[in-house]
Amino acid sequence: MAHFVYIVTCVDGTLYTGYTTDVARRITEHNGTTTAAKYTRGRRPVKLFHSEKLATRGHALRREAEIKKMSRVEKLNIKKSLS
Repeated sequence: MAHFVYIVTCVDGTLYTGYTTDVARRITEHNGTTTAAKYTRGRRPVKLFHSEKLATRGHALRREAEIKKMSRVEKLNIKKSLS
């Protein structure tokens, strides 16, 4: 099973970072279901900004925590640093 960390951009310009095993399903949930994160429910629609595939759930959760500690600027530059 694949594990992903993702960052979405909310309609108000804020960023949300999360973990999932299915990025497409999770984005759909954020945009239209009650299983969306409380943070994103009032900030719809969200758009996928970045995702990373990791080998294990543990690696993904550690990476999620690492990203959540980053500043907004660091998060916005994450794609550049991975290129």
